[in-house]
Amino acid sequence: MAEFRMPSLGADMEQGILLEWLVKPGDAVHRGDIVAVVETPKSAVEVETFDDGTVQQLLVEEGQTVPVGAPLAVIGEAAVPEPVSAVPASAAAPAPATPAPGEAAPVVPLAAAHAPSPVLRHRARELGVDLAHLRGTGPGGSVTRHDVEHAVDQGVPGGGRRAGGHPAAGTGRAGRRRVSPLARRLAAEQGIDLATLTGTGPGGSIRADDVRDAVATRLAGGAYAPSTNGTPGPSANGHPGAPAVAVAPPSEGVPETSARAAVATHDGAAADMRTSIAALMSRSNREVPHYYLSSTIDLHEALRWMRERNRELEVADRLVPAALLLAATARAARQVPELNGHWVDGGFVAATEVRLGLIVSLRGGGLLVPALGAADTLSVVETMAGIRDLTRRARAGRLRASELAEPSITVSNLGEQGVESVHGVIYPPQVALVGFGAVVERPWAVDGLIGVRPLVTATLAGDHRATDGATGSRLLKAIDALLQRPEEL
Repeated sequence: MAEFRMPSLGADMEQGILLEWLVKPGDAVHRGDIVAVVETPKSAVEVETFDDGTVQQLLVEEGQTVPVGAPLAVIGEAAVPEPVSAVPASAAAPAPATPAPGEAAPVVPLAAAHAPSPVLRHRARELGVDLAHLRGTGPGGSVTRHDVEHAVDQGVPGGGRRAGGHPAAGTGRAGRRRVSPLARRLAAEQGIDLATLTGTGPGGSIRADDVRDAVATRLAGGAYAPSTNGTPGPSANGHPGAPAVAVAPPSEGVPETSARAAVATHDGAAADMRTSIAALMSRSNREVPHYYLSSTIDLHEALRWMRERNRELEVADRLVPAALLLAATARAARQVPELNGHWVDGGFVAATEVRLGLIVSLRGGGLLVPALGAADTLSVVETMAGIRDLTRRARAGRLRASELAEPSITVSNLGEQGVESVHGVIYPPQVALVGFGAVVERPWAVDGLIGVRPLVTATLAGDHRATDGATGSRLLKAIDALLQRPEEL
């Protein structure tokens, strides 16, 4: 018997909103299965279970706010199937008839196949696919992820297709639109018709931010114009993926106090995130005695190797300098374990692996810090793929709880913004933060001769309770040495 509890998705998280259950009592779950969606002050997060078994009871209703560590569900031991008694050959069911050439195979009822996992059911809901209509191609007639996605392409009944062949975004069983409980509540409070909204959540589901945007648009004199194919169209300022806005005369009779309240609702999510970040950074400055170090690193060899490597890679897989910097930092953290861990209960606890935190700036404002697990074991190409994947899903609100679990060391890379050096604030309970600025070409002496070299400034913010400058300098030296031998990364 195990309790599935509200996870801590960051040092600044004290509570979360249980947005959606993806399982029900009686469902079998396995370690790593996504079982719920939780909304934090920063993002909606898909939460996995760490136990195998059967869901026995859901303790929290959708839309309820729950403190970190509170039980959400009870997971018991997996049910053991009853032994099948021997059946006389004469009583055996007749074998199904083999279809004639060119004739479609009969649909196998879902009950006769293996029960789909919560992850598969979640994907089916995202795409608006009715699992009862699918023909499974997996072992024993089980439905696979390929079957679900193929159903959308083929337009089978319940396969997530609208008239005209476009996928039906944000619909679930029986065509019902997927709306988070918080979004439904806000829409009722503000008089927003959910049918007019284009969802930006997973599979086109409607989230609270979609309702807040609709409220702000209405007050600004506009109206949502959902795109005809069910996906968010280009916004008025040209950014793809944002809801299109059609300007109209302002509506009359809206009280000023009501307008202020609606604007406050729209700004609520951003304000919550800023408050959360401010609280964590204030705690860091109050509790952590920072020390700072910096070093200038010659990237001539690293960038030369990167250019040669990129000739061998597909365009979508090509490397950028950030991948080299992060890969070198992860390996350096393994070499200097005194900076890879957490300050807990008055002492340093070394991490068992290098979980490299990546500071991601969200388009709507605010920050998220997802972690790249076992980053010291990844190649530069794998690191590049991890950066792209985490950044994309962080900005789309599709991170998993395990990816927001405490990083062991964090990197702040502001080079793309033109910043030349970064003096960061440590994310407690971590004890170090590495910063990288822009790669700039400057005069540099090599073997007594001056030439122009690509240089980057690397900085370290360290926690004086855990280490001193001598240890911090070892980390920066290790990063430098690794970047001089990029082929070993």
